[in-house]
Amino acid sequence: MPLIFKIMPAALWDEALAQGVFRGAPVDLADGYIHFSTDEQVRETAAKHFAGQGDLVLAAFPSEAFGADLVWEPSRGGALFPHLYATLDPATAVWARPLPLAADGRHVFPELDA
Repeated sequence: MPLIFKIMPAALWDEALAQGVFRGAPVDLADGYIHFSTDEQVRETAAKHFAGQGDLVLAAFPSEAFGADLVWEPSRGGALFPHLYATLDPATAVWARPLPLAADGRHVFPELDA
């Protein structure tokens, strides 16, 4: 079961948990799908799109949980990224963990396995 990962502000994750649905961060809503990254992509995603941002959550999801709504599409450098064309039930997360900043400003990642 390959996991895919979503980085988001903790406030958005808390809101999704309270409402039972995640419709997307502003960038997701603008693009029309929820952006995910694989384990090989997520650190670069954090550095590129969340540099210097604290109070983030990293949530892991089983890729097969989304069926045909999950589409693998070329993005950064032609790599295939998972994009979800549906809302997200936060209860499908395998785990969600804080993504803090180290003293050097880089994010400190937890182990990415289940």
